[in-house]
Amino acid sequence: MPENNNDYPMGPRQRRYREQQRSHLKPRKKRPWLITILIALLLVIIGGTWWGVKTWNAAKNTMNSTYQSTGSKKSRNVDAVLKSGKPFSILLLGTDTGALGRSQSTNFSARTDTMIVATINPKKETMTLTSIPRDTQVLIDGQSEKINAAYTIGGASGAVKSVEKLLDFPIDFYALINMGGLKQIINAMGGVTITPTMTFKYGNANVKKGVKIKLKGAAALDYSRMRYDDPLGDYGRQKRQRQLIMAMVSQSNSLGSIANIEKITKQLSNNMRTDLTWNDMVALDTKYKNASHHAKTYTLQGTDSTIDGLSYQVASSSERYKASKRIRQALGLSISSLSESDFTETASITTSSSSSSSSSSSSTTTTTDGTTTDGTTTDGTGTTTYGTSTTQDTTTTQTNQY
Repeated sequence: MPENNNDYPMGPRQRRYREQQRSHLKPRKKRPWLITILIALLLVIIGGTWWGVKTWNAAKNTMNSTYQSTGSKKSRNVDAVLKSGKPFSILLLGTDTGALGRSQSTNFSARTDTMIVATINPKKETMTLTSIPRDTQVLIDGQSEKINAAYTIGGASGAVKSVEKLLDFPIDFYALINMGGLKQIINAMGGVTITPTMTFKYGNANVKKGVKIKLKGAAALDYSRMRYDDPLGDYGRQKRQRQLIMAMVSQSNSLGSIANIEKITKQLSNNMRTDLTWNDMVALDTKYKNASHHAKTYTLQGTDSTIDGLSYQVASSSERYKASKRIRQALGLSISSLSESDFTETASITTSSSSSSSSSSSSTTTTTDGTTTDGTTTDGTGTTTYGTSTTQDTTTTQTNQY
């Protein structure tokens, strides 16, 4: 006879009850992997927040250090333009300091061999880049000058006013970069990938037409500066400069660039000046960041002229009119009252000798990988005179027009 009830065989119901009772007495199995994941996520969130704040502050400090006003009244209310998300323009200037053995200059006092007008239209998600040849003739204080001297003579304000008077449209901002520093900026980005438009070897650049290549800073700088072996000379160089800018813009949001953002901002602080404030930059990132999806590039093309022994490019009134109309349309401004007669020369300049060539307007569609498709039309003009379309101050009249 069994000594206690535990010795009796258990039925199914009793067995289930006994197992349930024992399960309550067992300690729950620990799950350290769950705690580890939660801690890891917390560390990632904290680290990400720290990185974001650190990066934000670094970018803000950089922009504060690069800010430099032109000291002149702008042609229109740029705060209202950005606030409403309207198209805006920016004059991109590249100095020749610190490049190809030239001496470094902390005050960016050299001539601006690169001058590009960029228009940004957020609603149409379009960008246009219009190059102005460095030898383009303008009048500064009544004297014939090459437009690349406008910055040397009058600073950023002088460069802005010269371009506004030449093409009769408002420039909202400017950005000046030391071309020598461009090398360091591209290196900080991890290089830039382009598809060359021609085959050549120049300095550190050794490229083949149509073959995509990633260029480091020195090679990218040489790629953008070569002109003597280019059949189009300085015009060909301008196309490559625009191509390089577009490639940098399209690749600036890549993971490699973000990882190196502190290096990039450091190089910008040393090599860039602009009248874009930090708040302006935040507005651009918020409302305009997709505006580079579709880009077209152009050149203000003129004729070769020798004036007082110096070589110039003289843009005809028709060429200036076409460029002005195109830029105004990109900015969403009226062109109804604009005509070629607005650019008729009133100040004739005597030339000692001149070589006349067909003036043409070239356009290029640029894709995000840096490839280009060119188209050229010829108007057959060959004028060697230049003057302002009016004796009034262009900045004053534009304040009322735009």
